[in-house]
Amino acid sequence: MEEGKMDENEWGYHGEGNKSLVVAHAQRCVVLRFLKFPPNRKKTSEEIFQHLQNIVDFGKNVMKEFLGENYVHCGEVIQLPLEFVKQLCLKIQSERPESRCDKDLDTLSGYAMCLPNLTRLQTYRFAEHRPILCVEIKPKCGFIPFSSDVTHEMKHKVCRYCMHQHLKVATGKWRQISRYCPLDLYSGNKQRMHFALKSLLQEAQNNLKIFKNGELIYGCKDARSPVADWSELAHHLKPFFFPSNGLASGPHCTRAVIRELVHVITRVLLSGSDKGRAGTLRLGLGPQGPRVCEASPFSRSLRCQGKNTPERSGLPKGCLLYKTLQVQMLDLLDIEGLYPLYNRVERYLEEFPEERKTLQIDGPYDEAFYQKLLDLSTEDDGTVAFALTKVQQYRVAMTAKDCSIMIALSPCLQDASSDQRPVVPSSRSRFAFSVSVLDLDLKPYESIPHQYKLDGKIVNYYSKTVCAKDNAVMSTRFKESEDCTLVLHKV
Repeated sequence: MEEGKMDENEWGYHGEGNKSLVVAHAQRCVVLRFLKFPPNRKKTSEEIFQHLQNIVDFGKNVMKEFLGENYVHCGEVIQLPLEFVKQLCLKIQSERPESRCDKDLDTLSGYAMCLPNLTRLQTYRFAEHRPILCVEIKPKCGFIPFSSDVTHEMKHKVCRYCMHQHLKVATGKWRQISRYCPLDLYSGNKQRMHFALKSLLQEAQNNLKIFKNGELIYGCKDARSPVADWSELAHHLKPFFFPSNGLASGPHCTRAVIRELVHVITRVLLSGSDKGRAGTLRLGLGPQGPRVCEASPFSRSLRCQGKNTPERSGLPKGCLLYKTLQVQMLDLLDIEGLYPLYNRVERYLEEFPEERKTLQIDGPYDEAFYQKLLDLSTEDDGTVAFALTKVQQYRVAMTAKDCSIMIALSPCLQDASSDQRPVVPSSRSRFAFSVSVLDLDLKPYESIPHQYKLDGKIVNYYSKTVCAKDNAVMSTRFKESEDCTLVLHKV
């Protein structure tokens, strides 16, 4: 970035999460990512620089190792003119969702991260004149806890995402419960994956967004967002999937376009051979836990028909979903087994606060930090070292559970036969594609008590409401059956 040429009018609001805000350049394929803080909480410039540098280092030294270098974009920390940052903050304020305005963009340090715009430019340099479609998916946790430390039996049957949906709707976070279940997407079974992706398209919440040439055309900000309009989405997507003549408008056209999109995304998610070390974890996808979530609408509908859910065809080991799932499964003990170990580390730090830096809780996230994550033992020897390793593994696992996958698709040109980029076919076109991961900030050590409380809250609410309702239905059916009379005829 050239300081003298920074003009806030060349940048536009792109999106934000709980801890950072992103703006995108109108012409160049780059974004700037700023940290956000509550109005009463200020950090020094040095602290903000170190925070951002830790994010870069963690991506480079840990997540790139696990997921593969082509999937992870680390970016760099840069310093910007303070006047530019202040004017930019004023310019974008009106575009921010009201629900995110409880925190302010950092305008005092001048530090930000500069990253590639993954909605427009992926690992490969697509020619600027080609239209680009980008699908962002936040798949969430793809397995059911297998730890013997789990005390709530329901957690061995229903996945975290499906349980959490009920609490989120009850508290007004979302309008209605999504039919999406992460275990369907991670199954590797195309039928289940298609169902999962269609469910995301029906109720996107914050788990799916679609961009066209860098502009958001489909997504959901909060419970007040309008209901998803598939016909409008199909209008945007039709030139990609049916470029010449193609279909007329109407419901049949909409269904055909959505079907093509779902099939192409599935093919891309099952592809890939980028090398990463996640396969060396050898956590496996086998006997650790159930492969089907009992709350998945896909599974429930098949059970009603007296059929079994196709468990999984298995994810190819080179694909990003497989690698992401392996990193998620570093959560070896579940939060119930992890929380006592967190308390052990806390007691040690209370006695020896100067050891916090030695334990690498706040970094540096280097090769030594990465190597300790590969110890998959679950035999507790009572030491602080064992507890710390499990705590760090849990933080990394939670990061993988909350990451986003970006899939960029660009129609192949007629002369693309010599192109070295991977290509995925659809019925009437072919797309060069690339896949990337974002939202890879290491989850904070201090959030573990909150995660423990939230876990209990989610399970208790689900057990009291959903399970109680199901039991009441079963009880009613049983009582109805008491009124019947069995007549025996002599033969």
